[in-house]
This record gives sequence, structure tokens and C-alpha cells, in this order.
Amino acid sequence: MRYLAAGVALLLSTAAVAFTLDAPVEQGRLVRGQTAPGAQILLDGKPLPVSAAGAFVFGLARDAKGSITLSENGVATVLPIAAKVWDIQKIDGLPPAKVNPDPEGMKRIQAEAAQLKTVRALVSDLTGFAEAFQWPAEGRISGIYGSQRILNGEPRAPHLGLDIAGPTGTPIRAPASGKIVLAEPDLFFTGRTLILDHGHGVASIFAHLSASSVTVGQAIQAGQEIGRVGATGRVTGPHLHWGVYWGSVTVDPRPLLPSQDPTPLP
Repeated sequence: MRYLAAGVALLLSTAAVAFTLDAPVEQGRLVRGQTAPGAQILLDGKPLPVSAAGAFVFGLARDAKGSITLSENGVATVLPIAAKVWDIQKIDGLPPAKVNPDPEGMKRIQAEAAQLKTVRALVSDLTGFAEAFQWPAEGRISGIYGSQRILNGEPRAPHLGLDIAGPTGTPIRAPASGKIVLAEPDLFFTGRTLILDHGHGVASIFAHLSASSVTVGQAIQAGQEIGRVGATGRVTGPHLHWGVYWGSVTVDPRPLLPSQDPTPLP
């Protein structure tokens, strides 16, 4: 068994085949790996899907601690999870009913959460997750992943996505290829919402849209327009909330993107 420091590009030269990782093993990170076609990869003893080209992927939660064990064809490597420091973000002016929902609102929230949980459990053999992701919209970054949110003065759950502010109607484009697995016109928190499956448990969620131009089951190419920025759901102004998840784990979209921020709009 090998022990490697977080953030090191992995190459196990002593094994019959070797895997590499494209990102450090740290909180909130989506990590994409490459191994030989046909190799077996286990994460903490559980098999990960490996594409015909040898690509695999896993995600680490915002508050993940300790270490993970990756095994390739029986050779185990222990990787410590690096910690991150998260920001605090204060947002005021939200409708009180969206911060402290009434009983009817809570019933709706619970039903929608169950629906989203079912969709997030999907694991397909699509390989869009292995592509180079691109910005889904132009505009100003107004919210980042991992920040502890204080809504109308009340502490709430961390923000688990990337917010891009822009005028209503700004085009939203697929950051990578995939298939639409959810298209809802009005969810309690996220308003008009789309989920795009990128394969192997990785998917993108697009929230607060003013319009969408796709349907469930539709195949989508990277860069294809799928909707428009809006202000539906729990918002204070028009923006795109873009989240990326791996199964039940929501990860930071920003490291998947080019280093330069999106083009600001006039």
C-alpha cells in the first residue's frame, strides 16, 4: 500500500498499469482519472466505472475529511484529503417565505428533494465528464462554491455552486456534452431548472432560468444553448446558479473551467 501527499499527480510505475489524476485530492473537488482500458479502479473498496478509453471520476464533499484509498488492479494507494478555507457570504432582501417556508412550502421542498435525489442517483456510460469544461454563461461571478451563507441575517447551509450574474435572457450553454435528465419549470428554491448528465454520476444543474430550450432525454453537445438566465426561485436578481455533482456529492465547478473568468456583460 502506498501513501501519497494530496495534490501530487499520481503515477504508479510499480503496478502492471498506472493511473493519473488531473486534480489534487481536496475538499469540494471533482477528480478525473486516467488508467489503462480494462483496468479495475476501486474507491474505498467500491468499484468506479471506467470508460472504454480508461477514464474514471470521483468527487469529494465540501467537508470531506481523512483520506481516500484508490486501488488499481489490486494495488492500493492512500491519499489524504487536503482541507480548504471557505468564505462567508451575506445575502439580504430575500422573500421571508423563501428563507423560512411555511408548512405547505416544506411539503413541496421535501417532494422536490426526493425527485432530485432520484435523478442524482443516475449513473450512465456517457463520457462528457472527461471533456474540457467551458463557461456556461457570460457575466459577473456573484457567488462561489463552499461559502457559508447568511440569508436575511440567518445562518443557512453552504452555497454549493457557482453563480454568474447577468441580464435576464442571457444565453446558457452546456459546459460539456451530455443528456438532459431533468427539466422542471418551477422548483421552490431553484425555479426553472435543468439537469444535464455528463456520465459516470457527474451532472450539471442549472437554476433560476427564465426559459429553457431542451427536453428530457435530449442529447446535448458542449457549447449548445440550453436556456436563458432568469430570476426564478429564491433569488434577489437574475443570475445562473450552476452546480456540479457526482452522485450525492456536490463539488466546486470553478476548477473545471479555464483560469480566466467569464466575459463580463455591459
